[in-house]
Amino acid sequence: MADDLPPRRVLLVEGPDDKHVVRHLCRRHADIPAFDILDKGGFTNVKSAIGPEIKVSGRTALGILVDANRHPARRWAAVAHQLGQAVDQPPTHLGATGAVVEGRPRTGVWLMPDNESAGELEDFIERLIPPGDPVWPTAQRYIDGIPTDQRKFSPDKVLRARIHAWLAARAEPRKMGAAIGAGDLDATAPLAIQFIDWVRRLFG
Repeated sequence: MADDLPPRRVLLVEGPDDKHVVRHLCRRHADIPAFDILDKGGFTNVKSAIGPEIKVSGRTALGILVDANRHPARRWAAVAHQLGQAVDQPPTHLGATGAVVEGRPRTGVWLMPDNESAGELEDFIERLIPPGDPVWPTAQRYIDGIPTDQRKFSPDKVLRARIHAWLAARAEPRKMGAAIGAGDLDATAPLAIQFIDWVRRLFG
């Protein structure tokens, strides 16, 4: 394919952290099909991009990766509605393994962290922290011990603060994606394998 042609397989994500986590996680596994990741800068932009991206000439697969946030069912309904406006056979069910529907193009949806729970990327990352890691409880206590009136983060971002406190305690502090690449986070954790299987089904 010529360099000036649009990519055939594309994953839409909400932000740079999602992009880097997916890229580093895929690099830790063999036989991952090639695909491009487009950072759309937020859920609203991802949602509005679904229809146009599906219609790109030559597109063979389109994935949508977004946070479930507080209401997984609402987030799924919003994405499924957009897909229903753009493809003949939109996904009708989102199970624990994510949605993948054959068609032209093949379409797939993954809600962070696990397609069923409320949460976001950091909830996914938490489940990649090696079991029994001695620093993780300390990072949690540190963040939880900050008085509420002195916190610079909102109540729904406590886990994000805990994750970054844990990352700061690595031998070489890194962002979440790079921590996967370095092996600080477990790329073979069950949820990571589940996500990689979804990527293979979607882009394979």
